[in-house]
Amino acid sequence: MYNKYSSDPNEFINHEEILDTLDFAQKNKNNKLMLEEILNKASLEKGLSHREAAVLLLSDEKWVRDGIFSLAKKIKENYYGNRIVLFAPLYLSNYCVNHCVYCPYHAKNKNIVRIKLTQEQIKNEVIALQDLGHKRLALELGEDPVNNPIDYVLESIDTIYSIKHKNGSIRRVNVNIAATTVENYKKLHDRGIGTYILFQETYNKKSYEKLHPYGPKHDYDYHTTAMDRAQEGGIDDVGIGVLFGLETYKYELVGLLMHAEHLEATFGVGPHTISVPRIQPADDIDPKSFKNALADDIFEKIIGLIRLSVPYTGMIISTRESKIVREKALALGISQISGGSRTTVGGYANGKDVNSAQFELADNRTLEEVVDWLIELGYIPSFCTACYRAGRTGDRFMALCKSKQILNCCQPNALMTLKEYLLDYGSDFSKGLGEKLIDHELKKIPRDSVRERAKTMIAQMAYEGKRDFRF
Repeated sequence: MYNKYSSDPNEFINHEEILDTLDFAQKNKNNKLMLEEILNKASLEKGLSHREAAVLLLSDEKWVRDGIFSLAKKIKENYYGNRIVLFAPLYLSNYCVNHCVYCPYHAKNKNIVRIKLTQEQIKNEVIALQDLGHKRLALELGEDPVNNPIDYVLESIDTIYSIKHKNGSIRRVNVNIAATTVENYKKLHDRGIGTYILFQETYNKKSYEKLHPYGPKHDYDYHTTAMDRAQEGGIDDVGIGVLFGLETYKYELVGLLMHAEHLEATFGVGPHTISVPRIQPADDIDPKSFKNALADDIFEKIIGLIRLSVPYTGMIISTRESKIVREKALALGISQISGGSRTTVGGYANGKDVNSAQFELADNRTLEEVVDWLIELGYIPSFCTACYRAGRTGDRFMALCKSKQILNCCQPNALMTLKEYLLDYGSDFSKGLGEKLIDHELKKIPRDSVRERAKTMIAQMAYEGKRDFRF
């Protein structure tokens, strides 16, 4: 029944194959020769199969764990360098007709304040985000055909892209909405969205149906094939993920990697991003009621294994996680993080503590504090949106990324967007840190022509007031 080329989700995420994979991994978790062979394959930086990753996951050997972490760091640096892309979530509405038992937006929750932003309120939110320095947003809203129809989403995207405040602009809007039709994905594509994001929540069909007892999200097959329809609708940058803690982490990692393999096999383009959220406290939700909580050491190992298995993908960790956890995750493969996030509807403009949040934050630092922290750790905070705007999406992005040629344009683009941030929003302290980093990193650009052009553009930003340069 397992077939990664199939359009049937019960075949490309096959329950029996997952169980057989975990059984195989359990039997071979102490097989030194096999473990060495898998790590050697991972060192070629071409990826691992779900079965190979499972064997490494179940191994308790310290040398295996150390090998995973060492390779994950090396692969991330070789594919993405020391750049960390920054973004912010923007919650438009928390109206929802689903009954997801792990989410406070569930229809039965009478405690949460239901809010839907008007276009004027969205404008205020975007201006507040621009004033922080953000260039990239991820739209979030509940599933509600009446309150949150596709036309509302499309109008909101138009509003966001239209706002130019001082030197601010949102240059990439990623969208996280419920599974929808090919026709609606075409509409999103035509509006110029970046990545379409949808978390599977859990790949275990039985668990999925129990966790989503009522509402359109109950349909496991429709939800699981959302990325296939998005690709058919022209969206070739898609982002997947699970909510760790709903099902066993072993089952979820195998299912997640099978999903990536299916997209690669079927469309020639694997996931543009993979997110790794863990269930967190929220109104009317107690994470302790879920029995599959994920310890930090296992969480770190999973991040490393995803990097080994899907080396080309961007990996995202949000403010669900603490500063300490995020710092460790950066060294294991994470390439995108949120900063200065609010998970309340309207939280950026009004700053009020309204009970409309989807989950509690573990990292409450401002964007500036996150930027300074990244620089002090030796990373380049990047606000780059160049690939999407230059048409380097889908197979075009993947070809560059897999050949590691993406670094030839990403490194200078990251430095130029950091320079923009420092000029327009940075404190004196941030500027001091950032200017040293930019000078240091410019010297590392291998091509003389690219390095000199980047220096010229940076000088034009500082002395001529120009903005939005990109390779």
